[in-house]
Amino acid sequence: MGDTGTSSFLDHVGIEPASVPAPPCVGGLRGLLAKNPLEADLTRRRFRIRAGAVEKVFTDAETWHVFGFNAVLAGGTDAIEQVPLEQRSFAYEGAACACTVLDLLTFARGRRLRELLAGPARFHRHAAYLGAGRGYALLRLRPVWGARRAHPLLRWLALDGFGFEWSLRRADRMLGERATPDLLTRAHGALFDQGLGRLVWYHECASPDDVALRVGTYPAGRRADLWSGVGFAATATGGAEADELWRLAEHAGADGFRPHLAQGCAFAAAARLRSGSLPAHVARAVPILAGAEPEEAASWADDALLALGHDARTQEEFHHWQARTRRAWTHRHRP
Repeated sequence: MGDTGTSSFLDHVGIEPASVPAPPCVGGLRGLLAKNPLEADLTRRRFRIRAGAVEKVFTDAETWHVFGFNAVLAGGTDAIEQVPLEQRSFAYEGAACACTVLDLLTFARGRRLRELLAGPARFHRHAAYLGAGRGYALLRLRPVWGARRAHPLLRWLALDGFGFEWSLRRADRMLGERATPDLLTRAHGALFDQGLGRLVWYHECASPDDVALRVGTYPAGRRADLWSGVGFAATATGGAEADELWRLAEHAGADGFRPHLAQGCAFAAAARLRSGSLPAHVARAVPILAGAEPEEAASWADDALLALGHDARTQEEFHHWQARTRRAWTHRHRP
């Protein structure tokens, strides 16, 4: 956290400065909380580097996350509407992260986050709840402590976001030693592992063989959720070509978790379609990872959520949502 300038970093990663709104000016306490744009450079965390444009995919996603975070600290989210639509969910993820940090530090009981979700981020709810979880991880607080007033079921996505951010900042320990944070109960570990799975996709720079090897180092009881997170990231963020996505699907199938990869993909397709954007990498990934067009895959997740009813709120019901989505995939691909 610190300096909010972006020009030198954007030049370094090859993003055209003209395509990025002017960085917000942040002072006082909020200036101390502001993120340094260099945080988006994942190579500084010793993540894998591959030749070609794939590294830029992840750098762009984190760059817009940082921008959205700092926009909230500067006093608003108007600048986020200038972000390219394909990247706007990442910016609102950052905005929700900042709202959560400010709410927790000022004992605001989630007011800023609720206002963000009811207003500008209403079409980016999935990203916003993931961002909220990242905010809890920044402050080393368990998400379920302060998420009671959020959406009764989607609030569990905060544990996914927590898992991503917590592991991002402790990649050597979370990936190398396959540790789990002491802050979470064993029951919350499954959702944490989905965020960890998303981070594996980033850490291995979208290499399907390396992702499979990394996931394979974990106990079988954790791999289902890791594959779900991989499926979400491979779809929502992208980074892989078609032949690599086919290999990824083969690896998940060989490991026995092909439905979990497809479920993560379906959730990502639903989130992307709700945001009003269907980037080319999403349109390419969904038919391969889910075996259906994006609209159909998204309907599995949406219909499964509706089937749970308006009163669904427990972690068990969240897992039922995922299981129903997997069953829809299985039924679609039944011989």
